[in-house]
Amino acid sequence: MKQKMSMMMILILCISILGACSTPKDGGTKKDTTEAGAAGNKKTLILGTNAEFPPFEYREGEEIVGFDIDLGKEIAKELGLELKVEDMIFDGLIPALQAGKIDIILAGMTIKPDRLENANFSDFYFTASQMILLHKDNDTILGPDDLVKKKIGVQLGTTGDEVAQEIEGAEVIQFPAAYAALLELSNKKIDAVILDLEVAKRFLTQNKDLKMLDIELTEEEYAAAINKKDTELLAQVNEALKTLKENGTYDTLLKK
Repeated sequence: MKQKMSMMMILILCISILGACSTPKDGGTKKDTTEAGAAGNKKTLILGTNAEFPPFEYREGEEIVGFDIDLGKEIAKELGLELKVEDMIFDGLIPALQAGKIDIILAGMTIKPDRLENANFSDFYFTASQMILLHKDNDTILGPDDLVKKKIGVQLGTTGDEVAQEIEGAEVIQFPAAYAALLELSNKKIDAVILDLEVAKRFLTQNKDLKMLDIELTEEEYAAAINKKDTELLAQVNEALKTLKENGTYDTLLKK
């Protein structure tokens, strides 16, 4: 009887040990799955911009505001994400996108062949053009042909920069921000500035020493830039833009 009881106790003990071993295994698997899911579910859309480009992106105190920022918030909302904005130099935006530091660029960025080599672009959301700005006292520059061999200010890395580089004999002065170029123009240290139309109009309301020629140098389209590897995000952003245009949100932001 004692021997039978001992065998029974050993059997019960083995069952208890096996049961104890299996519980952590199941619990561990469940925990790992939960943690993997949390890590895989993205909560934030990181938007890269250059807050020196009103009315598309600029600062009001410590806050970055503007059309692109409002559009970014609406896109993030459509995707069920929170928006985080990172301000950086314009020329550093695509490298930051390629390095995975940001998810999307909204910065009045034109779709161009060289940029298409390094990023994917969404459907366009704005049509823009490059304009010539002058000091109000300048009556010798009447059009693009008169920019030959002149000092031209541009924002580094922009379409205006590229247009100026093509002008014969021009001395192109690159600035990190558009307002810096316009300040030099206001002080008559350069002959002209080439800048996007909407941005130029915004700056002209603040500086009565400047004027703009009624000649469009280019016609171009702004779009959101996204990492080439992130094709899923590209499709989601295009779908969000379509929805925002169809439900009237885009027009509301444009009027604002």
